Amino acid sequence: MYLIGLTGGIASGKSVVAQRLAKHGGVHVDADALAREVVAPGTPGLAAIEAQFGRDVIAADGSLNRAALGAVIFTDPEKRTKLNEITHPAVWIQARKRFAAAAAADPTSVVIYDVPLLVEASGDRQMDFDLIVVVHASTETRIQRLIELRGMTREEAMHRLNSQASDAERLAIADVVIDSDGSIDATQQQADELWAMAKASAVSKHRE
Repeated sequence: MYLIGLTGGIASGKSVVAQRLAKHGGVHVDADALAREVVAPGTPGLAAIEAQFGRDVIAADGSLNRAALGAVIFTDPEKRTKLNEITHPAVWIQARKRFAAAAAADPTSVVIYDVPLLVEASGDRQMDFDLIVVVHASTETRIQRLIELRGMTREEAMHRLNSQASDAERLAIADVVIDSDGSIDATQQQADELWAMAKASAVSKHRE
């Protein structure tokens, strides 16, 4: 198995790259999906969030009220850290199970761990990846995408960007940088080149 850690800030184009790699045959493990699993009703994760943030972040049906929680954490770095301490270890446990299943199914598989918060969440786990890929677009490009595609105000977009690691922090851990400031076609072409390299590396790694 060849394990890629794929990251990028909000509206960076990371999903475009992840989808392209999956189309080629990569095994897509989505950290955001796992993050929803580990805070589903009845999970220890949701119980820990309620204990930390109060009943106001729990919806009437017993599920997590994401809007209420988001309003708390996006403007308070300390509370955001508390949430990460609850969710990140649980997500990593589930991710490793997915990696192991992919390796068992095909020892030459390329697994793409699609994780927006790789810098914030992984710590020394970065050593577990064969390759770390950062999808990068300029701050202004990302702000415009959030305004035009997600209906945010400029202030809301800036809050979202500022709640994540800085571009410099992400780029510092990158083995490969995909520039997504241009067209989708240009981004996909870079993903195609990445796939060719990763698949060859996966086969080579298995032969060692």
